[in-house]
Amino acid sequence: MRLKAYDYSKAGAYFLTIVTQDRLCLFGDVIEDEMHVNGAGAMVSEVWRQLPSRFPTMELDAFVVMPNHVHGIVALNQPVGVPLVGTQGDGIAKRATTRVAPTLGDVVGAYKSITTLRYTQGVKVGLWQAFRGRLWQRNYYEHVIRNESELNKAREYIVGNPALWARDRENPAVFGDCT
Repeated sequence: MRLKAYDYSKAGAYFLTIVTQDRLCLFGDVIEDEMHVNGAGAMVSEVWRQLPSRFPTMELDAFVVMPNHVHGIVALNQPVGVPLVGTQGDGIAKRATTRVAPTLGDVVGAYKSITTLRYTQGVKVGLWQAFRGRLWQRNYYEHVIRNESELNKAREYIVGNPALWARDRENPAVFGDCT
């Protein structure tokens, strides 16, 4: 759920949940309260870890791959420095264009795009289960982390999530088969 008036490019920490379309369990299994990722789960984890190379002003915190979703904490930081000023042919100082800090939507969009491309490549060579339409649900869940207490609670939830799988609202076994 997005807050209408909130600027998601603002510096801050965000708790994210991104779920597969139709809650398909594509990334591994929870066995005895521990997540065991398969090749696809390892791939979505690797793409997550590589996000800061694409978005240098962001940092990653706790993260977990679940059978059909991922949870993670992203911190967006403001770019450091002052924009360069140069002159054009007319001698008038112009502000140089600077790269705008990414929004949370930019980060999630890149993650979904890269993982979908790589997953589709794996399907084409028979490594992974096919999916219908989209790999990920259109939206994602986010929570603005406002203080250290909320950050610690989010970290605990992420680390402990595999042990909660039997009661997880994203677990299709609660609603039917985990296909």
